[in-house]
Amino acid sequence: MLGTRRDRLLILLLLGALLSADLYFHLWPQVRRRLAQAGGAGGEPGCSCPGGAAPPPPSSAAPRPEQASSSQAGGSKLRRLFAHPLYSAPDEPAEKLLSGQEALRYYRRKVARWNRRHKIYREERNLTLDSLVHLRQEASWLQFHLGINRYALYPRSSPTIDQLLQDTQRFNTISADYSQDEKALLGACDCSQIVKPSGVHLKLVLRFQDFGKAMFKPMRQKRDEETPEDFFYFVDFQRHNAEIAAFHLDRILDFRRVPPVVGRMINVTKEILEITKNEILQSVFFVSPASNVCFFAKCPYMCKTEYAVCGNPHLLEGSLSVFLPSLNLAPRISIPNPWIRSYTFAEKEEWEVNPLYCSTVKEIYPYSSGSRLLNIIDMAIFDFLIGNMDRHHYEMFTKFGDDGFLLHLDNARGIKKSTLSRLQLLAQPDYRLSDIMRESLLQDCLGPVLTEPHLLALDRRLNIILKAVETCIATSGEDIVVADARPLETPAFDRVMQPS
Repeated sequence: MLGTRRDRLLILLLLGALLSADLYFHLWPQVRRRLAQAGGAGGEPGCSCPGGAAPPPPSSAAPRPEQASSSQAGGSKLRRLFAHPLYSAPDEPAEKLLSGQEALRYYRRKVARWNRRHKIYREERNLTLDSLVHLRQEASWLQFHLGINRYALYPRSSPTIDQLLQDTQRFNTISADYSQDEKALLGACDCSQIVKPSGVHLKLVLRFQDFGKAMFKPMRQKRDEETPEDFFYFVDFQRHNAEIAAFHLDRILDFRRVPPVVGRMINVTKEILEITKNEILQSVFFVSPASNVCFFAKCPYMCKTEYAVCGNPHLLEGSLSVFLPSLNLAPRISIPNPWIRSYTFAEKEEWEVNPLYCSTVKEIYPYSSGSRLLNIIDMAIFDFLIGNMDRHHYEMFTKFGDDGFLLHLDNARGIKKSTLSRLQLLAQPDYRLSDIMRESLLQDCLGPVLTEPHLLALDRRLNIILKAVETCIATSGEDIVVADARPLETPAFDRVMQPS
């Protein structure tokens, strides 16, 4: 009888433990998500990050303690920057990338096709059919696509972008899959290469309830972890927080060429494993010895469990970069960067050994006309600030042609006057770049997105750029170095940010 009572007690304890585990690992994440959505019902969207609070809008960003003194003394530097004449001028009318009606027809067909495939998939597996997806014309991702024009991905004052960031943070995911480049490389790993064609960052494509989609890059390195000095240029992991910071920096520089990016905590079980239809992706999930849910790539290059990314135990931090319009709707061309770096230990590119290389490039179309070369300089400045040494290609929308907004040829050899003016402004104490970035990044729920060493590195790099321009002006004259032009093309960025 005593043994029977003991057995019953052990069974009850076991059942209690199983119930507790189920509540913690399965029900609690759902409750958190529902609470976050409920928080957004009153106009303030919820945040999928710990704490559940939504990030404040740009106009009401609250300062952190380290900013208190500067904010109290002079108010928001970010608001003052965007109110400056260099930023407050209204955008001129420009040719749109997409035709509204054509885009709507295209996306309605995509939604209908997705609903059909989803229905067939559920029926084949005897699963309950979820509610169908509907395309809303007011969806923020669609309005973002319709707002892209000849000069930038979005206007300076765009409530659509703020709404898009909030929606990407809080909307439920309805599908998850590998990116196309990783799908193309499945089973074709070549671990002998120093630099991998698709990078070394495991990426997933997530689609949301409003049919918008974003590229999810999970956290691999802690924010305060710096790249070892002896690392080869291109072997460092790309950082998810660099994606977020690059978007904010791009907007602060007024380039507006980086697609919107936001940080988010993803439940890898509920928001990836349980909704993906990709059996290969399902097969690479496992539970670690620490009881965390993990997954890895199979097999672009990080095809071993040692390179897995893990939740804690289910929640995983990462960045979400909003997709640009489909290539079928808005074709883009990928063009080799004239100043590409060498990808071997010993060889050097021509620009590294030929002092006449730049003059040669300026004589070759399309760099001999239009504003292409000036846009290359903008891109190089941006890359230097974020520490990206891997810009082997850049992209352009084919609709706007090679030239787009034309520029007189004899000025296409330096830095844009508008770019130089903004860089000089961001070097002043009242608009210091590190302070502006710190404040801007407060809007993201994964803050602090960058640590102080990374922020201070931006100030150092900005001063290096300005000194280099000053040297060029002293040598060649301002009329030769500084060109009066507007930004044109819209390169898509793939970024790595490192402190220097």
